[in-house]
Amino acid sequence: MELSDVSRRVRGGIEIDLLVSPRSSRTGIEGFDEWRRRLIVRVRAPPLDGRANEEVAEVMSEASGHKASISAGHTSRQKTVFIEGDADEICARLMKT
Repeated sequence: MELSDVSRRVRGGIEIDLLVSPRSSRTGIEGFDEWRRRLIVRVRAPPLDGRANEEVAEVMSEASGHKASISAGHTSRQKTVFIEGDADEICARLMKT
């Protein structure tokens, strides 16, 4: 599975479908969930008061080098994140992680 399978280019950046694992023992991008066609992101924060969402946005911002925000799935483990910037550059940076 590749990043292009879980993402799409949109005006101003790229959207990526995620499967979030809160309260994890480690934080970071874990790989792909091929069945759900989503990128797996693990965060240590619990899913309370938006803390896990904030950490997901931070992880994706650090990995891509661009501002990231949750665009869908605020109360679900299945989320969509919008990353602002050049889609090719974002994809290249994410493929290195």
